[in-house]
Amino acid sequence: MKKIKKMVLIGGLVAALAGCGSGGGGDSEGGGGISTSGDDVVVFAWNDLGMHCLNPSYDKAVILPPYNTVWAQVVERGNPPKIVTAGYTVEYSLVNNTSSSDKGLYGQFWDNAMKLFGVNLANDVGLTGSTLSGTMRAEGDHFQVDGIPVVPVDDDGMWNPYQVIEVKVKDSGGIVVATTKATVPTSDEIDCGKCHGADPFADIIAKHDEEESTSLAAAAPLLCANGETGCHVSPGLGQSMVSGATYLSQAVHSFHASVDSPPSCYDCHPGELTQCSRSISHTDEDGGCTNLNCHGSLANVGSSISSGRVPWVEEPKCANCHSASIAEVDTGTTLYRNARGHGGISCPSCHGSPHAMIPSLEPSDNYQAMQYQGKALTLGSCAVCHSSSRGKGLDEFYEHHGGTNPDRYIACHICHTAVSADADNWPHSYEWNAR
Repeated sequence: MKKIKKMVLIGGLVAALAGCGSGGGGDSEGGGGISTSGDDVVVFAWNDLGMHCLNPSYDKAVILPPYNTVWAQVVERGNPPKIVTAGYTVEYSLVNNTSSSDKGLYGQFWDNAMKLFGVNLANDVGLTGSTLSGTMRAEGDHFQVDGIPVVPVDDDGMWNPYQVIEVKVKDSGGIVVATTKATVPTSDEIDCGKCHGADPFADIIAKHDEEESTSLAAAAPLLCANGETGCHVSPGLGQSMVSGATYLSQAVHSFHASVDSPPSCYDCHPGELTQCSRSISHTDEDGGCTNLNCHGSLANVGSSISSGRVPWVEEPKCANCHSASIAEVDTGTTLYRNARGHGGISCPSCHGSPHAMIPSLEPSDNYQAMQYQGKALTLGSCAVCHSSSRGKGLDEFYEHHGGTNPDRYIACHICHTAVSADADNWPHSYEWNAR
């Protein structure tokens, strides 16, 4: 078992590109750099959750396994661009992380996989058969790999919840035509020990046995959400409700809302060192979790589930706050992480993973924005060059940015080889002044 050095690695992953192209109007202040004007293919990759929690050990009570899912979209640049899967393969590998089972106590997951999840697994193989490197499968309009068994420890023994994946796109001849990197967040900072002592999972089981007249201690290790026992289920583990059970999320949030000193969000969700919610525009002291447009308090989370909300399936929507353009950002019953927008591009391709929307406090979350446009802003943002006014109107915009040979390449050129003067085809509600 490798010794773990517990500290967070910060920065050093990305470097700003050159300044904005020459010419143009408005109040350009430089600092951006559109790097794709000569590329035929670009790729966007993201983790489907802004943070994935996992247990630090798997010998007592188990909440979540090591399990990360990454999506990628490949775009052939053009006028218009085209999202493609045919003719390409997408390979992935974790950077400086080639094993999981020999680090910390994570090997217990593989030792106890049969009892916990009903499957025997070779070391470093995840619940879906995925490993720390491999090939993504084509899935409709994107590529995807499910259940990467990554843990928050680098190969040099450094504890790092912001793991990084490198994605390579190869054409039919095996030539690499596009690469990028993305954060694969995974943290074991479930701080039950704040209230449950030095052996928190054992204490949790003992208290559960005492208060609920169960006999869980004799059954350890055990999965807290196991519908087969008729106790708790979790859609986050792909489980459906069974008769007589309750959702684990409801049980945990409602119970802790009733104790004398309720925990904060970051006592259970990562955490003191890890920032589960780290998008600069969506973060305050507690991560923004308790904003009523987001998750609300512990009591709100629990009561909303008891009133019929399905956890993990029905979550806050962008339209809860972004009402000015509600018709365009309301994804309906589709979660943000699964939704598509402009030209069929997935929302996280341009905006970033849930809880880690660009710009993020964590540099690796901003990697693709820096790679493609030289600024940690939503892909395609006019703010890459303009701090306030975006020019004097459509005519001026098209004069400087339109056509196939513009005065200044802009963030739209990440995918588009020519920019249309028809603003109706642009993403979201466009305004000439910064919001």
